[in-house]
Amino acid sequence: MKQVKTGFPKAFLWGGAIAANQAEGAFLEGGKGWSVADILKVQDAGDLKKKSNKETSRNDIDFALQDKEGYYPKRYGIDFYHTYKEDLKLLAGMGLKTFRTSISWSRIFPNGDDSQPNEEGLRFYDALLDEIIKNGMEPLITLSHYEMPLHLATHYQGWYNRKTITFFVNYCETVMRRYKDKVKYWIVVNQINLIHHESFNHLGIPSDTVENLMEAKYQAIHHECTASALVTKLAHQINPDFQVGMMVYDGLSEPLTCKPEDVFANMQRNQREYFFTDLLLRGEYPGYMLRYFKEHNIHLDIREEDEQVLKEHPADFLALSYYYTCVSSKESNDKQDINDDGAIVNPYIDASEWGWGIDPLGLRTVLNYYYDRYQKPIIIAENGFGTYDEISSDGKIHDERRIAYLREHIRNVKEAIMDGVDVIGYYPWGPIDIISCSSSEMSKRYGFIYVDQDDYGNGSKRRIKKDSYDWYRSVIASNGEDL
Repeated sequence: MKQVKTGFPKAFLWGGAIAANQAEGAFLEGGKGWSVADILKVQDAGDLKKKSNKETSRNDIDFALQDKEGYYPKRYGIDFYHTYKEDLKLLAGMGLKTFRTSISWSRIFPNGDDSQPNEEGLRFYDALLDEIIKNGMEPLITLSHYEMPLHLATHYQGWYNRKTITFFVNYCETVMRRYKDKVKYWIVVNQINLIHHESFNHLGIPSDTVENLMEAKYQAIHHECTASALVTKLAHQINPDFQVGMMVYDGLSEPLTCKPEDVFANMQRNQREYFFTDLLLRGEYPGYMLRYFKEHNIHLDIREEDEQVLKEHPADFLALSYYYTCVSSKESNDKQDINDDGAIVNPYIDASEWGWGIDPLGLRTVLNYYYDRYQKPIIIAENGFGTYDEISSDGKIHDERRIAYLREHIRNVKEAIMDGVDVIGYYPWGPIDIISCSSSEMSKRYGFIYVDQDDYGNGSKRRIKKDSYDWYRSVIASNGEDL
């Protein structure tokens, strides 16, 4: 008879996660081309709670390419392209067992449709992966993390164009063959269900180039999911030991009230979140989504060969980002549109300055939800607390709120494992401070390591260990027992 698990497994993957576009910089060095991330300007004004990347038009793209006055932080990152050796050594000092980063698609195929890869870009990732391994960390590599070559957006409408399947699979085959002896764990697409808040960043569709943007988004998702299944098939042919994951951000919600109308509307909203995992883990279009498409005048080109590859090549594991929880009601769902996913703030929990609800127990809840539904291993690929940090008069950064946030979330991961959920890894987001994804700010910090740099790239760039650095080192050393 199975026994109740008592804690984290011995081989648990304690790690940290970043993305190339938020850290590397060097945006036109080494043969790299323009990416969708390079045109995102710092959002230095407005309501913190409303900062995110939404739709981008062709005019917006042209303006950013010609703009000589605005500051675009992701072009410069934290200069990880040049400092990765020192930074990885610092990260390894915490005892990280694994490190997640992405390969920038635009660094390998600068335009996306190039006939040959950029060898200088491939050599950079050879060196980076060697350094990760040298420091005792298992690489977890994301193949697409908001780094689509901008040329594919401007000339092909991104994932809306079926040709992008071929371009992406070619890129993935190139890097998987190159690094087949260095990388075992892969995530094909970062947070594939983000179609409201990171739409252009993710799908690369200029909003003014299509007539029905929502239909275009779902067609793009179909192409992207088909490509994901093709990449999974190819990965297992290249190296049968590869473990290939699909990733979502946790967008599940609870009903605002127990009124039947709210409960039902919330269930339907959650179905639209489960759609992505149902498609890539179960391998077929669910009936609820086919009905949604019909009732919302969404017509997709779904081919027989697409359905076959989706059915035959599901992902090996589920990767999940978890930051906050939300609720929804019939009223909020009725208002859902292109840039609104129907979620509202949970009135029963505290939130960060950016309005992200702090709900450690919610992590245990959703881990159980996902595992009950799919029975696949789960990696928590992102979890963290973005907030302001300051250097105190003693020269240190005392980030007690971050420690408290992570402590309670790790505690609930352990509880989920004891519930029977097969969680195999935990990756705090931004273990070293990097540029914020949603607002391109530097001041929204997640790291255990402080980078002396402001929202405009000013500062010494010096790295300073925060109090959370030693705390997380102790967590890892004790395999999650010393919190």
